[in-house]
Amino acid sequence: MYAVMHDGFVTQQWHVFVTYVIYCWIVVLIGLYMNRSLPSIQMIGGFTVIAGVFISIIVCAVMPHVNDRAYASNFSVWGDWQNQTGYSSSGLAFLLGMLNGVFSVGTPDLTSHLAEEVPHPSFNIPKAILAQYIIGPITGFFYLLAILYGISDFDAVLESRYPFPLAEIYRQVAGTKAGSVGLLFLAFLPTFIASIGCLITSSRVVWTLARDRAMPFSRFFSHIDTSQHNPFRAIVLCGVFATVLGCIYVGSTTAFSAFVGSFVILSTLSYVTAILPHLLSKRRNVVPGWFWMEGVTGFIVNGIACAFILVFVVIFCFPFSLPVDAASMNYASLITGGLSLFVLAFWFVRQGTYVGPKQVVLDAHVLAKDAI
Repeated sequence: MYAVMHDGFVTQQWHVFVTYVIYCWIVVLIGLYMNRSLPSIQMIGGFTVIAGVFISIIVCAVMPHVNDRAYASNFSVWGDWQNQTGYSSSGLAFLLGMLNGVFSVGTPDLTSHLAEEVPHPSFNIPKAILAQYIIGPITGFFYLLAILYGISDFDAVLESRYPFPLAEIYRQVAGTKAGSVGLLFLAFLPTFIASIGCLITSSRVVWTLARDRAMPFSRFFSHIDTSQHNPFRAIVLCGVFATVLGCIYVGSTTAFSAFVGSFVILSTLSYVTAILPHLLSKRRNVVPGWFWMEGVTGFIVNGIACAFILVFVVIFCFPFSLPVDAASMNYASLITGGLSLFVLAFWFVRQGTYVGPKQVVLDAHVLAKDAI
């Protein structure tokens, strides 16, 4: 946003890093000391997401007309296809481009990691996941239409001096610097609040692994702070880890992109490790919940999900464009394979002390009334 308002400003990598670190630790401090306010903050975040996307759609749809600028043609939005990846197959280029769609929808497991802090999780968490996959694609589709019709110069977007291409798109759509900054703020605010949710989710995962003795220094990171009523040390660890990733960006954008790109592969592979054993065991080892798919329907859905994930894990390991050199290579497969080998080796080291989740009878008195 600063670069939009200052034409002579040239963004450097260290600018991005410093901003990122400040941003990161503000999120960490909120996660550490505002635990009781987190539900209200997330409610505000949900409102800003819905309100922000509708305001952005309306502004992007109206402002070109207000500024007496021509909209993009129907052909350029719906019919024009340009394969600049270097691959001869446009179908493969399309499949590679689906990686962006994966990021836009997000990861459905985020809410599941908060099951111990959500009332009636067996009912509410599936609803939250369903809402994500209904609201996300619908709002994303209309948002894409609005900005695609508002773009007047694609080359300027591709060659933008801003580290965030959306800044150039909004500049073209709004026609003014102030309008562009306003639209960027509408994107920034819900992203900031979503970052808090991501931190809380990741810290709960770290705490769970530490509680089950599945990570180094488990006894230290499984501690629950009695004053803040949260896994204080796990939250700090997540903040430190995020800062280290930012340091990688300063050293090598190629290495940083490899870590970011491997996220989708690692997260989807984690789904396979849950779905495939469930399928191979004939779906006998999971207690049916509110939204249980009975009969052959469940087998078909689980089978399609596993096949879809395994195919796209391979596709997402392809280089993004041809020809390939050391800087443009997709190292996601290296990160995924290396981390998988590390986890496998660590399993042999820790299997003797690993506790694992403890089974609790659903009608046990130790459960809260809203724990199911």
